[in-house]
Amino acid sequence: MTDQQPSLAYKTKQIIKKYEFAFKKNFGQNFLVDERVLDKIVASAQLTAEDTVLEIGPGIGTLTQALARHCKKVIAVEIDKTLIPILQELLSDFDNIQLINEDILKVDIAALAAENGGKKLKVVANLPYYITTPIIMNILEQNLPVESITVMIQKEVAYRMQAQPKSKDYGSLSLVTQYYCMPYLVANVPQNCFMPRPNVDSAVIRLTALEKPAVDVNDRELLFHIIKTAFSQRRKTLLNCFFNAGGWDMSKEQLTALINQAGYDEKVRGEALTLEDYAKITEVFEKELNKA
Repeated sequence: MTDQQPSLAYKTKQIIKKYEFAFKKNFGQNFLVDERVLDKIVASAQLTAEDTVLEIGPGIGTLTQALARHCKKVIAVEIDKTLIPILQELLSDFDNIQLINEDILKVDIAALAAENGGKKLKVVANLPYYITTPIIMNILEQNLPVESITVMIQKEVAYRMQAQPKSKDYGSLSLVTQYYCMPYLVANVPQNCFMPRPNVDSAVIRLTALEKPAVDVNDRELLFHIIKTAFSQRRKTLLNCFFNAGGWDMSKEQLTALINQAGYDEKVRGEALTLEDYAKITEVFEKELNKA
């Protein structure tokens, strides 16, 4: 009869007790304590022996160790300085882990990729929910050398990222995310898989970066502005959203004409339009705005 291995939850409790670690709400710390979910994250990241992984928020290094066994190198960026000595000890058996005590939003990710052979990085993380979108958008909008982003995030946000037109989760985040990458929902993760338990359910999503944006527009900022304006008042028509938002210096009649010129009824709602539809509308608005 073999001895049963202690669970991840038990080992996590022992580490927390040994180092007298105190969770910090301002860092949104929730450590994953479910082995099955851990395995799903690693598998869905589709790692090879030649990959360099950028892990954001390693916590006590549980996911870090699993990643290090499947790739060439892990660069783990942890903002909490009290976790650094814990990580240094717990990860001491590995020679392919680089630990950085820094805010990920201040890290030069392009430089890290250059220092590690120039190959695109794969991002894997159990992200703090309060800063999920800024972290992901920072990576995508700067066109950083990242091949994919496999992350544990708030379930609601994951569903919005991969939502399709006419669904309740579809919105500006869906469109902006899908402009840059192809989202794939890996798994839903209940609250009891973490320590301490978060107040919301979570999900693992993989965002595979596109070689070029999903649609071709001259003015990306105008595209995103139009998308966000279209969802600013969800139950209103596209025309009313545009008119009520102001800033165009156009009458309702002028806005109606531009929407119609793009090939759409002014009474259409934002949630019925695809990314390609918004690209067409952007092109028409850009031409009109450049006349001024």
